[in-house]
Amino acid sequence: MLEQLRTNLHKRAAKLAAITADAGPFPQQAAVLVALTDHPSDPHIVLTKRAKHLSTHSGEVSFPGGKWDPEDAHLLHTALRESEEEIGLPPAAVEVLAALKARRTGRGMRVTPFVGIVPADIPLIPNPAELDAVFHVPVSFFLADQRIRTDFYRLQNREFWAPAYHFDGFEIWGFTAGVLVALLNQVYQAGIEVDNPAPIRIYGSG
Repeated sequence: MLEQLRTNLHKRAAKLAAITADAGPFPQQAAVLVALTDHPSDPHIVLTKRAKHLSTHSGEVSFPGGKWDPEDAHLLHTALRESEEEIGLPPAAVEVLAALKARRTGRGMRVTPFVGIVPADIPLIPNPAELDAVFHVPVSFFLADQRIRTDFYRLQNREFWAPAYHFDGFEIWGFTAGVLVALLNQVYQAGIEVDNPAPIRIYGSG
């Protein structure tokens, strides 16, 4: 499964090179790291739960990452810097594979996800100023697509959808779930589509 990830993301190497060659600036942009552990048969995805005291997205499950800073050389730098600050992940420990298509959040922030592989046994510690938890979810869990509902979003004349999942007391939904579905459909031909018997929830009115 890990080699399939490397093989199927190889064609996105040109996009990764273009992003790291672009010095910006990148106002109103952010970057996140979709980190998968190096378990060969069933990699785990590293996710975080944002601290409840934060002013935005408090208590939500997310990827490590954050807003671009003028001192960042490029958006990959942003993702790696923020990951080190949030969960203590050294940039040198990340095998960066690809940059995924940028997506906009409901607040209008343009976010570029980067996919990387990290050692399964590397210690990750949540920064209490930003996070309440860091946890791992096996890729096989998402491939089974046992969602609890399907969310539809109508925001600023845009429409999109994402599944929502419960795992070990955490709810994974919204932007994070949307990025995961796009990655798994591309790499593993997961076939995770909008049609599903799970309940539907609609956000926004257009």
